[in-house]
Amino acid sequence: MEICGECGARGCPELFHRLLALDHSRAEPWGPLHAVSVSCFLLQHPGRLPGDGGAGARGMLRAYLDGGLPAVERLVGRARRANSHRVTGGAAPGGAAHPAQEAPRGGFAVTIEQVAVDGAFPAEGFAERVGVWASVTLAAWGCDGA
Repeated sequence: MEICGECGARGCPELFHRLLALDHSRAEPWGPLHAVSVSCFLLQHPGRLPGDGGAGARGMLRAYLDGGLPAVERLVGRARRANSHRVTGGAAPGGAAHPAQEAPRGGFAVTIEQVAVDGAFPAEGFAERVGVWASVTLAAWGCDGA
């Protein structure tokens, strides 16, 4: 497997697609953590960041670490409402509180490779692994990930 030039994981594109398939199944424990997993992945792949420079993703991880899944669900709900065809303008939820900053390049203590364990993203311990992934990703961005 090829090593990713952005995050340093082996086979990260394939692992990400595998994780997305699990996320989109909406099954526990993957489905509820979709926004958190995608935020971690994007922040470890600066070339894929949206126009906000990762502010929304950092806000999502901060919400998860501070308030767990209920906080994530509130942010996702706001994002869905803001993305409605009935709404024009506005900022992405969580974006205003997190100004743009320089993206780290590699050197992540935990990547999608560790979260995948054996490549299958086993359900046992998945939420805990995602929590560690979120924490170290924020820390790499210079945010307090604890």
